[in-house]
Amino acid sequence: MALPRAYRATMPGSRRLTMAVMALAALCALPAWGADLPAEEAAHHLGETATVCGVVASGKYDADLKSQPTFLDFEKPYPDQVFTVVIFGSDRGKFGKPETALRGKRVCVSGKIQSRDGLPEIILNDPRQLSEPGTPE
Repeated sequence: MALPRAYRATMPGSRRLTMAVMALAALCALPAWGADLPAEEAAHHLGETATVCGVVASGKYDADLKSQPTFLDFEKPYPDQVFTVVIFGSDRGKFGKPETALRGKRVCVSGKIQSRDGLPEIILNDPRQLSEPGTPE
């Protein structure tokens, strides 16, 4: 956070340093989860707990797999998605049919960002991890 040149010129050196340290401390005190991440940035936050937002471009319920996962692909349809949400079959009943109900909608999901096959994902097990702030215009 830079101060205007005219203001900096009138401040004694130690006061400028104090202001800089206070500004840095204020920025560091902000929680990491304070801002939503666009789906395209999720890959840069692996291992972090965050809220990722994007448009559900495609979805699939894979009932033939043992874990019966539902996949929600953000921004671009599978196989070109930039981020994936996974809901396992044991939790699917809590979400209804998200692969159809959420297609085309802008949603946000919260949880730990993990990597699977080189792509970022969040696994949902509670509907409170999902919100619908609005649809794209």
